[in-house]
Amino acid sequence: MIFKSKIGSEKMIKNTLTVLEKGGIIMHATETCYGFACDAFNKKAIKRLYTLKKMNAKKPSSIMVTDLKTAQKYGKFNNLALKLARKYWPGPLTIIVQRRASLPKFLNPSAKTIGIRCPNHELTQKILKAYNHPIITTSANLSGEKEIYSVRALSKKIKPDLIIDSGTIPHRKPSTIVSTEKNKIEILRQGTLKI
Repeated sequence: MIFKSKIGSEKMIKNTLTVLEKGGIIMHATETCYGFACDAFNKKAIKRLYTLKKMNAKKPSSIMVTDLKTAQKYGKFNNLALKLARKYWPGPLTIIVQRRASLPKFLNPSAKTIGIRCPNHELTQKILKAYNHPIITTSANLSGEKEIYSVRALSKKIKPDLIIDSGTIPHRKPSTIVSTEKNKIEILRQGTLKI
């Protein structure tokens, strides 16, 4: 199913929520590149996402939430992490923090941390607010391949359950990923945002 939308009609949002609730995979635009998303609390959906992308099962996934208050339900933010979140969120920054017990154990089972991102993208925020639940976020490409910026660039080998077509979006790097252990910034991936 493909919806063409830059912002998101009520029908499109309703269909998106239905797909997520049923454990499906959606493809949508963000402020960086097109991404895949699924319910972070659905074990089968996460497994399917990894299979879809041909991603190593040991590679940790990040979650996407609406705001810092919500993020703090799932991760423990030290002073530096809080400072970065307040300065750069919403925006293309993923912050690695200590995970809370509120996250399911099957999500990144071998990790004591979780990457959390709060996007600065109207459509993505609409989906997050309507779903009211964290979603897994990852780029819409086969693992190891380049990010994509249009639906037509999607590999024919990948078939998500719902595609939200926002047209061709600006070519930007993925989110910057930082760790703030011991109150020191460590850049794990330099993305579109420079700190």
